[in-house]
Amino acid sequence: MDHRFESVGDVRDKLSSVDYLADDAIAGIVHLADRLEKPILIEGPAGTGKTQLAKSVAEMSGARLIRLQCYEGLDEAKALYEWNYKKQLLRIQADRSGESDWSELEDDIFSDEFLLTRPLLEAIRADDPVVLLIDEVDRVEIETEALLLEILSEYQVSIPELGTVTAKQIPLVFLTSNNTRELSEALKRRCLYLHLDYPDMDREKEIVLTRVPGITEHLANQVARVVRSIRQLELKKHPSVSETIDWARTLVLLGIDQIDAETATDTVNILLKYRTDIEKAVKDMNANADSYSG
Repeated sequence: MDHRFESVGDVRDKLSSVDYLADDAIAGIVHLADRLEKPILIEGPAGTGKTQLAKSVAEMSGARLIRLQCYEGLDEAKALYEWNYKKQLLRIQADRSGESDWSELEDDIFSDEFLLTRPLLEAIRADDPVVLLIDEVDRVEIETEALLLEILSEYQVSIPELGTVTAKQIPLVFLTSNNTRELSEALKRRCLYLHLDYPDMDREKEIVLTRVPGITEHLANQVARVVRSIRQLELKKHPSVSETIDWARTLVLLGIDQIDAETATDTVNILLKYRTDIEKAVKDMNANADSYSG
């Protein structure tokens, strides 16, 4: 089988070409997943780049991204497939003359023409290269996890009326989790594991420089410094990397090249989305105003 990437360095360089700054740990897991044909389970706080990694791998490899957004109550009909019952009923009604016996009619209505594919089955049946993103898998019930096991083990799906559908090509699979509940051992056993935490200050500065056109190195350094300080507070929701980028873009649009306590206070709602968090951050900003320069 042809592999997507030549080496860990190749993964890192290609991710950099689409503005995703990956270290050797991230690039190494993606490289191994390609070689071993195993899914990657990415855990970590919300907003640390888990979903973006899957999107960036799809972009850099020219693969089609198929996304299954998980939520409580997600079932087989929404994740895997369902039959187009309205179309089947119309087909049955059209045969009221009785020209077809039931076995012929059954073969007809349970054919591809009446099958509605959902993300998991779509990824399995795809002819073209695919990156399958199963996003926030920790939101589904344990019973729904069982739907994933056959796919992640054998890259195949059993449809009672049609038989077993085997993958024409092995998709590169990413599962993300925000750790809202413990995932089953059976699911974890089938995956390579990657933990993504918030980047350190230097890496976040590089991310800001890469993703925010027109920003100066000095301002990017200040942004990373302030965000690191805010993340050390006890908050309901810490600012994500995407919110850091949004804040940096806001400062550039406002023509700000030096962050002071007043500027940070006036724009902190870009970073934080809870009133109590904003109050804590503003208090900290005013108390540590001198630390912003540098």
